[in-house]
Amino acid sequence: MMRIFEGFPAVLLDVTYALVPLLLFFLLFQVIFLRLKWRKVRDVLVGFMLTYVGLSLFLQGVNVGFIPIGEKMGTVIGGLRYRYIFIPIGFVLGFFAAYAEPALQVLTKQVERITAGAIPRKVLLVTISIGVGLSIMLSIIRVFVGFSIWYFVLPGYLISFYLARKSSKIFTAIAFDSGGIVTGPMISTFMLSLFVGLAGVTEGRDPLVDGFGMIALVALAPILSVLFLGKLYSKNRKGAS
Repeated sequence: MMRIFEGFPAVLLDVTYALVPLLLFFLLFQVIFLRLKWRKVRDVLVGFMLTYVGLSLFLQGVNVGFIPIGEKMGTVIGGLRYRYIFIPIGFVLGFFAAYAEPALQVLTKQVERITAGAIPRKVLLVTISIGVGLSIMLSIIRVFVGFSIWYFVLPGYLISFYLARKSSKIFTAIAFDSGGIVTGPMISTFMLSLFVGLAGVTEGRDPLVDGFGMIALVALAPILSVLFLGKLYSKNRKGAS
C-alpha cells in the first residue's frame, strides 16, 4: 500500500504549482471585474479543490501504473518475433485512448452545444479517435521500419493548411484545438511510455526521437480528420441545396 503512494508529496507539490496561479488569477478577476455572488464563488472554489484532488490522484496513478506498464508492454512487443501484428492493435489502443480523453469529451460536448447539434458530439469524437488510431499505426510503422518523421509531418501540415483555406472557420478552429487537446493525459502517459519502451528495444531506434516523435503525429491526426469531416459537411450542404 505504501508503494502506491511513493513520491506522492512531490506530485502534490507539482499540482499545487500548476493550480495556484489559476486560483490567484480567478480571485484577482473576482475582486476587480467579476464580482460574482458568494454562492458562485463557493462553487468555483469547490471545483478547484476537486480538481486538485483528482489531478493529484490521477498523476500518482500515472507514475505508479501507466508509465511502468506502458514501458514494459513496449519492451515486450519490441522483442516479439511477429511484432507487426501490433500495428492493428495500435490502432485500437489509439482509438480508445483518444475516445477516453477527458478534455476531448469536454470539447465535443461544447461544440455540439454551441452549434445547436449541427455537429453531433458522437460524430466528432469518433472522427478524431479514428485519426488518432491511424497516427498510432503510422508511428508504429515508423519505429519498425525507420522512416523519418518529416515524411509524415511536413506533407501532413501542408495538406492541413490547404484544407483549412477551403474549410469553414468553425471546422478550422475545432481542428487545431483538437490537435492540442488530444495529446493529453491518456496519450502523453500510457501511449508515450509504450513507444519509449518499444523504441528502446528496437535496433537503431532512439527512444527520444522515435518515442517522443509519436506525439507530433498524434497532434497532427485530429487536425486532418476534422478538416476532412468539414469537407464532407460542406459537400453535403451543397448537395442538399
